[in-house]
Amino acid sequence: MTMTDATPWLALLHQLPAKPPYLRVKIWRRLQAIGAVPLKNAVHVLPCSGESAAAFNSLMAEIVDNGGEATLIEARLLAGLSDGDVRALFDAARRTDYEEIAQAARRLLETGPASGPDIARLQKRLEDVGRLDFFGAPGRQQAEAALAELDRQRYQHPDVSRTDPAAATEATDLTNRIWVTRSGVHVDRIACAWLIRRFIDPEARFKFVDSRRYDPAEGELRFDMADAEFTHEGDRCSFETLLLRAGLLDDPALVAIGEIIHDLDIADGRFARLETPGLGAILSGVCASTDDDLQRIAMASDALNQFHAFFSNRRTDR
Repeated sequence: MTMTDATPWLALLHQLPAKPPYLRVKIWRRLQAIGAVPLKNAVHVLPCSGESAAAFNSLMAEIVDNGGEATLIEARLLAGLSDGDVRALFDAARRTDYEEIAQAARRLLETGPASGPDIARLQKRLEDVGRLDFFGAPGRQQAEAALAELDRQRYQHPDVSRTDPAAATEATDLTNRIWVTRSGVHVDRIACAWLIRRFIDPEARFKFVDSRRYDPAEGELRFDMADAEFTHEGDRCSFETLLLRAGLLDDPALVAIGEIIHDLDIADGRFARLETPGLGAILSGVCASTDDDLQRIAMASDALNQFHAFFSNRRTDR
């Protein structure tokens, strides 16, 4: 290899002070965030470009401001590691990132339709990794395919083959039942449980299962899961399906809440109510506070009762 046909790299050489101890972790995370790979402990490289230079210069300023030393050089590999070896380091790092995204998507596929925010977070992660994929690492197509399946499942959600759901409701007594859904309840399932307990079946008991599919026993009704009696139908979320088939659409406050739950669960921005981010933050806080499904429902029920009272005492049109 001659000097003229070697690939140029930007290399950051740095030395950090012993204190503060967190600085090493902070700088390491910054290096990860810009996609740099290490050749040695204190030597990290990026492909030579204006964007790489700007990223390294910003990092150098932080190192120097914290009492460290840093030098940025343009380098060409003449012996030892080849350009192909260094490109392989970049590809290995991005391949790991793509595999993590694909695995996260597959876990969501196994537990049931993912929420819009869950999918958006993975899509954002994929975009961020793509910006650091300088040489076209393997694994991106698999990650994209897994995310596409998540998105498809969100709108299909879950395997409903009923042709006349309204007729099925008329033939079914909805009171004093055991209501079954997937464990790890989130927006739609939490709201459905509140709706069931307050407006449909005051004596309802809940059962949570770890599978997307479940064969109900006598006295059990399923909601927001595959083949359920009440689940996503057409462009409706499960909460909206319950409203329709339980004959609750004459309550404008419930309709308003249904529009919020629709946008939080399906994330299509269809209704764009001003109250949606507020209820979304409350439900996210509830889920962050506990993993217990019954506790999540109980905690969120207070907020949903308040939203129902709020909408009942004002016009619900926007």
